[in-house]
Amino acid sequence: MQVKRRAFPLAIKSVSDGGAFSGYVSIFGTPDTYREVVAPGAFKASLAATKAANRKLPICWQHDLREPIGHWDVLQEDEKGLYGEGILWTAEAPYARIAQRGMASGALSGLSIGYFVQDDAFDEVQRIRTLKTLDLREASIVTDPAHDDARVDVVKAKLAAGERVTEREFESALREKGFSRSAAEEIASLGFKAWDRRESDRPQADPADARALVERLSSFALPK
Repeated sequence: MQVKRRAFPLAIKSVSDGGAFSGYVSIFGTPDTYREVVAPGAFKASLAATKAANRKLPICWQHDLREPIGHWDVLQEDEKGLYGEGILWTAEAPYARIAQRGMASGALSGLSIGYFVQDDAFDEVQRIRTLKTLDLREASIVTDPAHDDARVDVVKAKLAAGERVTEREFESALREKGFSRSAAEEIASLGFKAWDRRESDRPQADPADARALVERLSSFALPK
């Protein structure tokens, strides 16, 4: 199972000089660019398990698990979304001080969460995936929440929705899977173009083909 990432605008209510801040880290019911929505209650089981284990989820810097910069003191769902109260370790972690200054100035206002999908549902008519149960593992302060390196998820979402993907998106997905730049460029130039021409000749995309490509892309890995 692969950790997924999802970017949100961090609706910050306040940021203190000592590093305490609060706001919503996820909003329910709003589709994102992946055509996914988070359902109310999606975090309930995960939050309960974390509390039962007497753990607190980390706040990371740019999704780097080697750079924890704080912890979430409070995480709870309400009718709007997942509300959080975090503490930045400004005395110990240099990036925590950057995050605190950036949020206070308004230069940093993005959050990206890392999670496992445990249960979801797909609406074939609306082409929207609803994330029903999520295992939340961390939440990062990020410089640019609109820039997400998880290109595999972008390609998978577009294929599942019956949309066209670009050669650049396909190449980026290969890079994420571990291919070198030159190898990804060569594979995309040869294989993707041949597949794309075949799809262009069809009057309508076959949903079965799209699902098969999604599964293949999900499980694809470099040979060892």
